Amino acid sequence: MTNRDLFFRHIAQTSPAPIAIEVKKAEGSIITDGEGKKYIDCIAGISVCNIGHRHPKVIKAIKKQLDQYLHVLVYGELIESPQVAFATLLASQLPPYLNAVYFTNSGTEATEGAMKLAKRYTGRPEIVAFHKSYHGSTQGALSVMGDEHWRSAFRPLLPGITHCPYNDYDSLKLITTKTACVIAEPVQAEAGVIVPAKEWMQALRDRCTITATLLIFDEIQTAFGRTGTLWGFEKFGVAPDVLLLGKALGGGMPLGAFIASRSVMECLSSDPVLGHITTFGGHPVSCAAGLAALKVLLKKKVPDTVQSKEDLFLKLLSHEKILNIRSQGLLIALEFESAAIAKVVVEKCIQKGVLTDWFLFAPECIRIAPPLTITEKEITSACQLIVQAIDEL
Repeated sequence: MTNRDLFFRHIAQTSPAPIAIEVKKAEGSIITDGEGKKYIDCIAGISVCNIGHRHPKVIKAIKKQLDQYLHVLVYGELIESPQVAFATLLASQLPPYLNAVYFTNSGTEATEGAMKLAKRYTGRPEIVAFHKSYHGSTQGALSVMGDEHWRSAFRPLLPGITHCPYNDYDSLKLITTKTACVIAEPVQAEAGVIVPAKEWMQALRDRCTITATLLIFDEIQTAFGRTGTLWGFEKFGVAPDVLLLGKALGGGMPLGAFIASRSVMECLSSDPVLGHITTFGGHPVSCAAGLAALKVLLKKKVPDTVQSKEDLFLKLLSHEKILNIRSQGLLIALEFESAAIAKVVVEKCIQKGVLTDWFLFAPECIRIAPPLTITEKEITSACQLIVQAIDEL
């Protein structure tokens, strides 16, 4: 029985038609399958592999940590140098008040922890989220997901959640002194790369400040240079009270985090203790990998290269059947007439050796979100193949 047969027999499936490429190797921006076919990776593990697959510095850091220790005790009890060093570097790149890092297993868990933090700190019961937002798939994160199609099969969910239009000034009136937090993506990724007005983001920040509501920015997809700045929120001249990280945070290893001020985060440590607890969150190997990845990103000034690569994609992805292109850095959505057409384009791209996919709330669009280290030559090749795929519609 082949690995493909065993995959479909023993691996729990998330859809009726997974991509099902058998991965043999991944290096830089290239994935190689079991038969030696190469694919230009234009989704980077859904914005995970920002400095490419298996960066030498990350591999070296992982191997070094393997020789020291793996898991030793439940998170937060022992001083583990990879956690300390990584949290310190993260804090140095953020506004000074965002200085307390809680490492989790994933971005979804970061959402869960931040929601608990907001309720605990404010003593308030309500949360405001936005239509077509995505914050994870567990029960709490699902409750703030902005699409009823994906929520309805799992009700009842958390009470006290209000969903409202994104980038809409009237929505801000729903933020009151009963609101514990507002959770928002600086760029709505799964909606098909929706970028709000800078003025609206500033009005959102002002409304949260006036009502003493915690503003949570979900940067799980947009952080670490994806939008052309280290943090997506830098584009708008505002900053959050709580920052959610995941995906690229671990340099290819599983890791998430929520970050707030020490004064806010302290409420989880008493009355009762263990306000949030995780066994494997902040795993030392994941933190070592993430620390190495962030050092590469900063030393090589990778975010500074994103704008020119975005421009090259936009220049080369010209086709009459592409109805619209929305982008923010190397997070790009190509919109087609229907989801059925986008699905065919994705399939043809994969056949030709370009790995791409669709967006959760915008199935009529295909996703272009490669490693930020993708070369101009690889961009040119990928775009030629994508255009060829569209030509064959």
